[in-house]
This record gives sequence, structure tokens and C-alpha cells, in this order.
Amino acid sequence: MERLQKLIAEAGYCSRRKAEELIKQGRVKLNGKTITELGTKASFGDEILVEGNLIEYQEKEYYLFYKPRGVVCTTKDDKGRKTVLDFFDDVTKRIYPVGRLDYDTTGLLLLTNDGEFANLMMHPKNKIDKFYVAKVRGIVTGDEVKTLKSGVIIDNKKIRPSRVKLKKIDKKSMTSIIEITIHDGINHEVKRLMEAVGHEVIKLKREMFGFLTLAGLKSGEKRMLTTKEVKQLYNMGMNK
Repeated sequence: MERLQKLIAEAGYCSRRKAEELIKQGRVKLNGKTITELGTKASFGDEILVEGNLIEYQEKEYYLFYKPRGVVCTTKDDKGRKTVLDFFDDVTKRIYPVGRLDYDTTGLLLLTNDGEFANLMMHPKNKIDKFYVAKVRGIVTGDEVKTLKSGVIIDNKKIRPSRVKLKKIDKKSMTSIIEITIHDGINHEVKRLMEAVGHEVIKLKREMFGFLTLAGLKSGEKRMLTTKEVKQLYNMGMNK
């Protein structure tokens, strides 16, 4: 017997955190009874319905995806925009994005049907580094880089990137290229960090997630993670 939210996550319906929200909202039924208590336990032999959908165990799958610009990181979009799942028509499992990249942000995104894995990858306490390259308006100064390295206040919390490096400045176009590695998991973190030192992000690309890179992939392409890669990522999350 396992906690209901864990079973829902293991079945790949959503993350454990999202499953907890659905239970609290009364959108989960166990053997015909609406459940609102998070401590409720069950097994895959029970009838579990989430938002009317029958929950069944699935083999786990893990994908690395090179997200293009102009694609949303949701399973469906009420505005009719292209979603990341439009690139996974050949996948029969109910997968979903691990975290998100903004509509106009490109780069490395993970998708899975493993809720425990998704939680480990997303939780800020596990401090898994995400490496970004940003093109920003204006000339970034050495003092601004020092400010970023020492940390800036976002949502009443001091946010300190793991690494900041000024890669290039272009005085003709008045733009700069800066590399930032983060692990806090705050929405729009890179954009807000750059805004804090007076620069608007024009382009943003996530090039690494932990040790994973986009090597061998073009925009819009995907590949399955190897068993070794999944184990390494699990170990990164579990050992923090």
C-alpha cells in the first residue's frame, strides 16, 4: 500500500505535488469514494479515478527534448498554441514536462511519466544546475556581474546563481551575451536576475540540465534518456 498521491505520480498522470492538489480539490476517487485526505493509502489493484480518468501503472519513460521558440510547456493550451506534446505524437505514454521553459525560451527540457523523478528534478533543495545562455539589451559591466554573483533579492529571497560569466559584448548593437547557471527553480529566474541589474533578456536558451546537453539534437528533436543517465539524475537528486 502506498499514499494515493504517490500512486498517481507513479502512474504518470502528473507530479506528486500536483496529485496532492487534485486530492485536496476533491477531484480524486478511490473505489467510488471521493478522497480529500492526503494520508489515504491504496494500491494499483484499487480503482483510482483522477478527474474521471482511470489510473493504471505504466512503464517509465524519460525524454530529452530540444524545445523550439514559440512552444508552451503544458500538456494542452486553451489558446490553441503549439505545446511540447505536439512533438511526441509517437509516444503512447502519458508524459509531461519536468518544470517549464517560457514560451520564447529554447533549449533542453525533460519529459517523463515518472512523478517521483519529476519531483526530484524540480525541487529547489536538490540544487540541480541548469545552464543558460542569455542575450540581453545593453552592455553588462563587471560590477553588474559581481552583483549577480553575490546574489539579488527576488520575492524577498536572496537568489545567488551558481555561476555567472560575461561571454561577449557588442557595442554596435548594444547587446551582451551572458552565461548563467541556476538551481533555485523560481519562475522566470534568469530574466528576473538580469532585470535586477537593469538588462532585458532578448533571447534565452537552456543548454544544460545537470550533466545533460543538447549534443546531437536539432531544435524540435528528442531522444530517450539511457538507463545510466536516469540513474545518474536520480543520484543527483537523492544525494543533495
